[in-house]
Parts: sequence; C-alpha cells; structure tokens
Amino acid sequence: MTYCLIVDDSSVIRKVARRIIEGFGFQVTEARDGEQALEQCRLLMPDVILLDHLMPGIDGHEVLKTVRSMPEGKRPKIVFCTTENDLAPITRAMRSGATDYMLKPFDRPLVEAKFQDVGII
Repeated sequence: MTYCLIVDDSSVIRKVARRIIEGFGFQVTEARDGEQALEQCRLLMPDVILLDHLMPGIDGHEVLKTVRSMPEGKRPKIVFCTTENDLAPITRAMRSGATDYMLKPFDRPLVEAKFQDVGII
C-alpha cells in the first residue's frame, strides 16, 4: 500500500487532501507543521509527501531540504503545495528536490492528474 504524508498547518486542507488521497487507496498520515513532518519521516519514510509551502516554524522549503538529505530521502515523491502564484517559491522548491508542485485550493481531479503526471498513481 502506498503511504502518503500530508503536511499542512490548515486542518481543513489536511482533511480535504486526506479524503482525496484515501480515495486512491493510499494509507495517509498527517502532520500539522514541519517539525511533526520531519519526526514522522524519521520514523517511516513515506512514498509520497504533499507538502505545504508556508507553515509556522519549519517551513516547506526546510522540510524539503531536510527530507532530501535523509538516508531514504531521495525516494519519496514530494508535491510542493502553495497558494501563491509567484514562481520564486515554486522554482526554489523544484531546485531543492520537489517532484512537482500544485496550487491550492485543490480538488480530486487536480490531485489525480498531478499524481498521474509524476507516476504516483
């Protein structure tokens, strides 16, 4: 079973993403911030990470760089999520090792298309 970690400080976004991704048959866990996400990755590296850009404390860029530096950190597909249509954070994320990006808010067709594009489903 594919294991997906959803990282977002918004409980609403996590809830919506969980419903969508569980609908693909994935096992899903959530993290409300970067610190919690890194803790979960140290315990069990997910196959997929849906990663929020702006969070209090450790932001999405730092999580991305830290995960990619971990022993199993090259394996997960990491989809960087942002509400900003500014290319600078997206470009930075892609250069830091994001597999792809997605603008929020998102819905099932968008997530499904993105996951198909990057070979997750």
